[in-house]
Amino acid sequence: MRKSFALSLLLCGLCAQAGAAPPRVFVTNESGNSVSVIDIQANKVTSTIPVGKRPRGIGLAPDGREIYVAVSGENMIKVIDPETLKVTRSFPSGADPETFAVHPNGNLYISNEENAKASVYNPHTGKLIAEIKVGIEPEGVAISPDGTRAIVTSESTNMLHVIAIPEHKIVMNILVGARPRAATFSADGKIAYATSEISGEVKKVEVASGKIIGRVPLADDKAKPKDILVSRDGKRVFVAGGRANRVFVLDEKTLDILTEIPVGNRVWGLALTRDGKRLYTTDGASNQVSVIDTAANKVIAIVPVGAQPWGLTIRE
Repeated sequence: MRKSFALSLLLCGLCAQAGAAPPRVFVTNESGNSVSVIDIQANKVTSTIPVGKRPRGIGLAPDGREIYVAVSGENMIKVIDPETLKVTRSFPSGADPETFAVHPNGNLYISNEENAKASVYNPHTGKLIAEIKVGIEPEGVAISPDGTRAIVTSESTNMLHVIAIPEHKIVMNILVGARPRAATFSADGKIAYATSEISGEVKKVEVASGKIIGRVPLADDKAKPKDILVSRDGKRVFVAGGRANRVFVLDEKTLDILTEIPVGNRVWGLALTRDGKRLYTTDGASNQVSVIDTAANKVIAIVPVGAQPWGLTIRE
């Protein structure tokens, strides 16, 4: 009887695993008004989810059970079930949500571009928790690994705004290069990295002091950098070069350019797999996603998606 019960449990576990969704990349298509779903193993789109007008930012819940999409043209956050690939609900997000970051506690920190605010929402209840006045045209949002700080970039104010959590107060304004688009933290939260589109550079900032401790121009007049990520081992920084049509790979310590990886036109968003072996890019003007082997620093697959892919997140 015990053997039979144990066998039943094993079979149930195997069935659950078999029924689980495969690892997928979720891509917002800004002009396509949809989210493309890419099977990581096959490197092909397996589903397209209509989500509404002008989706841009996208993120994954900490437990992996929900995908959040900033639908800018409707001033809404749409929620997708990553198993059924259906939009399950939506809630107001404030004016023109461009992008957002998901806090470890599950709350969303959203940049509201039109009204110069960052807003904090509980995605389960749709309740507004806080509004923080920031600079003009906020865009990028990053949350420190320990959840005690957020950074919001303001494009027209040329600043990084450092926000204390849970107080939701600005504790520091850091002047950086012209039109900062995105920011990210180091694994220990002590360092932040930010891209500046117009000045075509990357800044390295000591978070505690707000001091800029590193700067690199991307050595290309066409480079209009957008997204930025740190490698899983913390040794490299990946930068989406925008109209340079390349991903720049920087040495984390010195910010020296180690290599440049050609991708599609107007590379915009970046996402890394959990093991850091694959980097995915949205190539907005090519309507494609490039898949990069981060050890070889080369594109190993190109996946056609919808019109003007913007953001992406990975669910493994």
